[in-house]
Amino acid sequence: MELEKPAAKPIKILVIVAHPDDIEFGVGGSVAAWTAAGHEVTYVIVTDGSAGSNAKDVDLGALVRQRELEQLEAAGIVGVHDVRFLGYKDGELQPDIELRRDLTRIIREVQPYRVVIMDPTAVMISMESSDYINHPDHRAVGEASLYAIFPSAETRPIFPELLDEGLEPHHVQEVYIVLTDKPNLAVDISAVWDRKIKALLAHRSQVGAEVADMVRRWDERTGKEVGVALGESFRVMRFIRTEDVGESGAEDVQAVADPS
Repeated sequence: MELEKPAAKPIKILVIVAHPDDIEFGVGGSVAAWTAAGHEVTYVIVTDGSAGSNAKDVDLGALVRQRELEQLEAAGIVGVHDVRFLGYKDGELQPDIELRRDLTRIIREVQPYRVVIMDPTAVMISMESSDYINHPDHRAVGEASLYAIFPSAETRPIFPELLDEGLEPHHVQEVYIVLTDKPNLAVDISAVWDRKIKALLAHRSQVGAEVADMVRRWDERTGKEVGVALGESFRVMRFIRTEDVGESGAEDVQAVADPS
């Protein structure tokens, strides 16, 4: 696993996840580092977060509103001011054509250089101290995001109705896959880890202060692999075309021959 090198110029980054708080667990430190470096980050939260409580008497409408407010607060802490909520039903997400169209629309609108997505292949995951079954919403949003990136976002005949909306095809140069068991790159989040945890703890309906120690152990383990104090890991795929080199600098051109 290698350590991420800084991009030569500011880029646009789109982060797509299933639930409020998904970003803060696995990507929050990287986002804080990226915005501090001048990159522009947009969040997409696909589901409404309504399955975030198992209480018999919970007001689901109020919970949805609370989780949106928590996500907005968390985003602001790490320097993100563009947050999109798609409102799909939490716990029932499918990687269908409607979701892929919605995500394709956003990719064409935002025109990101990099898109961060969830791993559509991760089913049973082993962690340092426990095993868990990956949430099906995570896999569904990962699959829909991947196919929105390619072929949908860059292929003119797919979703012609988006052309009618004035949204031309867009080629994404980098895909960062989070919460994966096949990482090949880590981001140093040592300098921004406190902001990551502050953002995570903004999700008061879901987590308490005790989660900080667990997340720190994860990030220390990743950091140790690349020689830094704290890190977040990704599986990165690069699809950089010669005509797109100017967006991120010459260093990225070397990655064209090695998209793994």
